[in-house]
Amino acid sequence: MSTAPRALSGADWMGAAAVVVIWGLNFVVMKVGLQDFDPMLLGALRFTAASLPFLLFLPRPRLPWRFIAGYGLAQGLGQFGFLFLGLKLGMPAGMASVVMQTQAFFTLLLAAPFLGERATSWQWAGLVVALAGLLVIGSAHGAGPADMTLAGFLLTLGAALMWAVSNLVARRAAAHGHYDALPFIAWSSLFPILPFLALASWTTGSPQAVLAQLAGARWPAWAAVAYLALFATLLAYTLWTRLLQRHAAARVTPFSLLVPVVGLLAAGAFLGEWPTAVQWIGTAGVLAGLLVNQFGARILRMLRA
Repeated sequence: MSTAPRALSGADWMGAAAVVVIWGLNFVVMKVGLQDFDPMLLGALRFTAASLPFLLFLPRPRLPWRFIAGYGLAQGLGQFGFLFLGLKLGMPAGMASVVMQTQAFFTLLLAAPFLGERATSWQWAGLVVALAGLLVIGSAHGAGPADMTLAGFLLTLGAALMWAVSNLVARRAAAHGHYDALPFIAWSSLFPILPFLALASWTTGSPQAVLAQLAGARWPAWAAVAYLALFATLLAYTLWTRLLQRHAAARVTPFSLLVPVVGLLAAGAFLGEWPTAVQWIGTAGVLAGLLVNQFGARILRMLRA
């Protein structure tokens, strides 16, 4: 399947900006939730709140169950199971917002064989520049809060891969037929709940331990669940899925490269994880890569005119 290039509308740009801000703050909010909840329990609560209250009001998308379940398991259980566990095992929030953006590269690599979507030379060039920026950010070491453990890094990298898989599922679903993104997100969020609960019972030791965590959780942890469910899942992923419905994956996914900018600032402001000079240099590389990706051809034409 090939997709003809299509210009981004003003609404598309606004939706992409909203997603960047919501997801950038998302990592700090996850850290707050993980103070009281086991990673698997936080996943179960997130997707319970994002699905069950809304299924009575939102019709099931007119799509085969394999797309709904596949997206829910890849984006829910896969992406956030790995990410929550990685954050718990030593991945700082700011660094997580950076490493997760490798999903753009996984998506480009997977989109060609599975979707037939070929990236342009400018998209590849932009992503190479952005990758260099990400590598610079990730190279910063020290004894401060910006450090990351190997386990946290590898788990977060696995989360980025699963995010790329969910991008492809969303594109395949769009090729099957038009669907409303909000019901799609709500219904797909149903599928990770039971696996997350089973894993929570295993990781905490027993169902009684899960109930004890629920009873002892403080209000900031519950507020984090609400943010993750309503804003980071329903709102942001609805906007993201609508973008993927209308545009090729290689054109949409580079917007996520802006998430580390918000993520690093939020981690510094709320958690004291202020970026080092090296990390800021890398962030500048990420922004440069996004500009090349989106506007490289246009800038070259302007220079030649």
